[in-house]
Amino acid sequence: MIELVNLLSDWVGNNWGVIDGLLVTIGLIIYVAASHTLHQRRHPSAAIAWVLGIVLLPFLTLPLYLAFGSRKVVASRQPPGKRQTAVSVSATHATVARSQQLGMAMGLPVPVAFAQFSVHADGTHALAALRRVIDGARRTLEVSTFLFGRDVLGDEIAELLKQRARAGVRVRLLIDGIGIYLGGYPDLKGFAEAGVEVIRFVPPFRSPKRGRTNLRNHRKMVIADGTHLWCGGRNLAAEYFEGDPRPLLGSKPWLDLSFDLGGELAGQALRQFELDWAFATERRLPPSLVAQAPASVSGGLAQLVASGPDQPDDTIFTLLISGCFTSQQRILAVTPYFVPDASLLTALTLAARRGIEVDLVLPARSNHRLADFARHRSLRDLVAAGGRVWLHPRMIHAKAVLIDDELALAGSANLDGRSLFLNYELMVAFYERTAVRDFSDWIEARRQESAPYVARRPGIIRELVEGLLLWLAFQL
Repeated sequence: MIELVNLLSDWVGNNWGVIDGLLVTIGLIIYVAASHTLHQRRHPSAAIAWVLGIVLLPFLTLPLYLAFGSRKVVASRQPPGKRQTAVSVSATHATVARSQQLGMAMGLPVPVAFAQFSVHADGTHALAALRRVIDGARRTLEVSTFLFGRDVLGDEIAELLKQRARAGVRVRLLIDGIGIYLGGYPDLKGFAEAGVEVIRFVPPFRSPKRGRTNLRNHRKMVIADGTHLWCGGRNLAAEYFEGDPRPLLGSKPWLDLSFDLGGELAGQALRQFELDWAFATERRLPPSLVAQAPASVSGGLAQLVASGPDQPDDTIFTLLISGCFTSQQRILAVTPYFVPDASLLTALTLAARRGIEVDLVLPARSNHRLADFARHRSLRDLVAAGGRVWLHPRMIHAKAVLIDDELALAGSANLDGRSLFLNYELMVAFYERTAVRDFSDWIEARRQESAPYVARRPGIIRELVEGLLLWLAFQL
């Protein structure tokens, strides 16, 4: 046995160059094949990093790529050049017409009607609406969240879900496999005893979905009976609503943005939840859940915009780029983190240079210090082009982008590479002016409370560190 080990060791030592070269070749073949088959259109810095890693450190990089390297888990639904683009869109504004057409060409659900719409003024209003939606469920209740807090808010929502389950409502809770650890880990046994079905979305340590551990479910929605939707940027934890006043466990509330509505759009949200549930449980979709065909649409509607590894296209990113080029008056945005890729930053700066009012509202200090540090290079470019940046004294977790008075994109996606290219995200595109105005009023109130950002010329060391952080921007 010892002689066999020695012989094997000698053979490996004599042929190390061959083994290393073979592993590099295999790694590059896997990388190219996966990128081509699943249309893994990566940011250039990410692509260069993976290729260099495979060439220089194949024994380390290849296992990491197999575990974390996938960006898309579906191939294109149709061959290139065969996408559905012959859709009838009735809209007078270029942004609305282009967004609706792009959405349907990318296979998104058709714009549909919505009713009983409300933008939540603050955490108290959002919590009251959430309670109302949960209490109103009579048949089914679906909840999707990135994290579920083990705090005063999480405890209350958990009890409400259990009550509905005990009353005979089918309650399903989908929590991200990483996010479940970030909020204090909910009482899964208590949920099960009450009849609440809980599924973790791609748990990191025992998921069969290889290569997808880095792709997190950031979608937030609560759907009652398929007819009422509560949605936005809030996770189900105290800091996203009213804070937690308990000693030691206390937390101050953040500023966040959410909304609720009824109508056909809630049905679209239910279909998306079913897709996510089927993916997480490795089960087939119910036969009734078939894709909607493109149809003629008109104004006063809204459209569910899912983005992430389950979409062939980078849907939110595409609509943002298009909106920047079709805008005619103003772009108003709020986000906690601003680390855009070069294309989105260019689109925003070009809009500012051609006279569009570009206003961006950010927290002066977010909960991610690296993202705060990395954002300054983009902020300097935007301000130099004529855009205006506003820093709010409180932590803002809201995510919305408005184009003129015609389009509002609101939901879970931040303006950074992770949200736009890696995470499973959910936004709603509103094409109704009253709804757009309600979002505008909320963001404008935050802008009025903010101070203008003053760009300062960086030193050599800071500029170098910013560049290194931007190279890793996907992870910020």
